[in-house]
Amino acid sequence: MYPRININLLKLKENCLMMKKYASENGIKIVMPVIKVVAGDLKVAKIIDDCGFEYICDSRIENLKIYQNLSAKKVLLRLPSISEIEDVITYSDLSLNSEVKTIISLNDAAKRHGKKYEIIFMFDLGDLREGAFYKDNFYEDIRTIINLDNIVLKGIGTNLTCYGGVVPSKNILNRLVKIKQDIENKFNIHLDIISGGNSSSVFLFGKNEIPKEVNSLRIGEAIFFGKETSYSTLIPNFNNQIFTLEAEIIECKTKPSFPDGEMSINSFGEKVEIEDKGLMKRAILAIGKQDVQLNNLFPIDKRIKIIGGSSDHLILDVTNTNYEVGNIIEFDVNYPGLLHLMNSPYIKRNYK
Repeated sequence: MYPRININLLKLKENCLMMKKYASENGIKIVMPVIKVVAGDLKVAKIIDDCGFEYICDSRIENLKIYQNLSAKKVLLRLPSISEIEDVITYSDLSLNSEVKTIISLNDAAKRHGKKYEIIFMFDLGDLREGAFYKDNFYEDIRTIINLDNIVLKGIGTNLTCYGGVVPSKNILNRLVKIKQDIENKFNIHLDIISGGNSSSVFLFGKNEIPKEVNSLRIGEAIFFGKETSYSTLIPNFNNQIFTLEAEIIECKTKPSFPDGEMSINSFGEKVEIEDKGLMKRAILAIGKQDVQLNNLFPIDKRIKIIGGSSDHLILDVTNTNYEVGNIIEFDVNYPGLLHLMNSPYIKRNYK
């Protein structure tokens, strides 16, 4: 059945084990695999769990519910919503937080459930997504947190690159180290986890640039695609083609390459620029923009060019090929492409 995502579980396991070793060699003892990209896929999650990670991370509590029988501790990556506090306490063991009001709600829910709940308090080191801004006075927040009976301040963390594109560096990560030292000295406590970011920090491996106090990273794309995300470079010896997309040709005809008639906007409200290349052999595939943004697909056959599409159709230039109706076209996908495809109920999954 097509369209479908092919998932090579063996290559995924190899990447997981290599990342554990690679990270450990660079002082990262606690790798937290971020598996949100597979949208609650239990088969993929089991492969990662079998590799012996202490934690697995997801942004959606709905996915963590699916993973309840896995042995790894469950981490909610996205800051909890107060409206979902009961589920957060029930289905996760740890969450990233930045708002004291939310943490107090977590404490109240944890008390009702008779459990201690762990958090990582986030600091914004300049990328301007979540976290207390590192230049501000955060001591009262920390004082409130450590005085809550059912909350355990497991550590502190930061996020880089995802919004502002700020690249991790030793200088930036030392801001987090300074915060760690200040908190421990002022409150006479020990922080177990210093989480220095995500796959964007992997490019620092081998450069002696990660402060020794930083002992944890939350890693998704580097595991799933063998790629660090600061400069989008491949990591040597890692598999980078674990996921491919296959879609079926439902029409294949030679037509003019330029529309015939007055042109306005398309079905997505876009004014499309189309080049007149004369007659063109055009293939239509049974997949479209409601499944994936088309610029996140890359035909493996380099003779093929994506020329556009609509909500349900992908249009290819297959001139000078022998493709016909019923043939299957294979694509590489990038991280945002896989994220959308795995969340589409119309895309099947094939495990290798």
